[in-house]
Amino acid sequence: MHRFKKLYLPLLIAALAAGCGDKKDEASVQTAPVQVAAKVNGAELTAQQVNYALQRIPNLDEDQTKAASLQMVRNLVDQEVIAQKAVSDKLDSDPTVVQALEAARRQILADAYMNRKLGEPAEPTDAEVADYFDKHPELFAKRKIYRLQELSIKAPQDKHEAIRAKLNASKNLNEFAAWLQAENYPVKAAQGVKAAEQLPLDMLPRLAQVPAGQAMVADVPEGLLVIVVAGAQTQPVTLEQAKPAIARALKTQARQKAAKAELDALKAAAKIEFLGEFADAGKLEAAPAAPAAAPEASGQGDSGQK
Repeated sequence: MHRFKKLYLPLLIAALAAGCGDKKDEASVQTAPVQVAAKVNGAELTAQQVNYALQRIPNLDEDQTKAASLQMVRNLVDQEVIAQKAVSDKLDSDPTVVQALEAARRQILADAYMNRKLGEPAEPTDAEVADYFDKHPELFAKRKIYRLQELSIKAPQDKHEAIRAKLNASKNLNEFAAWLQAENYPVKAAQGVKAAEQLPLDMLPRLAQVPAGQAMVADVPEGLLVIVVAGAQTQPVTLEQAKPAIARALKTQARQKAAKAELDALKAAAKIEFLGEFADAGKLEAAPAAPAAAPEASGQGDSGQK
């Protein structure tokens, strides 16, 4: 990353000095020793390891780099001391640790491949941004701040119709909640204030049509979610205000679409077998992609939870 360039070059200058002092061939430069930042029981921690760790610190400016690099070396030393003790205690052979290491390796390799293959999505055009704005008035032109009451009901699929019928027949939410308790359905209640962009994108068009004091019901993995709109206040967002958030959302969608296409192509070219008790996994349809998160609005009203 660009902000680490000034730190990275000084740390490597000693390793490259021999190549600059006289005309040595390329091979000699490539085999020049890297700078060692610290040693723990003879094991070397290098400047490259320090720089790699520093890249994971967000918003690190030039004035903070020196102090951060010194602290990072100390952190790596602490980590190495403990890791060496873990190895001496044979923890690297523990089945749980081996599985964790293998899982981390798979994830790192998968992420590295996708990052290299897909690169950075192209910036959306003004026309694409405007089209997204027009297609989602509930997020922008007709954006609302909602006061909501929620009941999360844990119930099997075959009970959903009866629960919906009772909700429609109930005079108020308290009566419905009392019935749920009498029927021994586990229920969690919550209330708060949420802006449109804090709610699931696929729920918003329906919720925007719910009058104050009325409820809507949505299926969730463990049962049903009843949402009562206690009140709503319109706080629109202009296209100019929304443009940066929409651009980020469109880039995320493009990345997700490209990643799915690449994964589908790789799976089509691979020989995949599900065996034993997992044989049925091959018969399952792929889970639908989760809806892209709604872009966050910019500086509009109070949308914090209460």
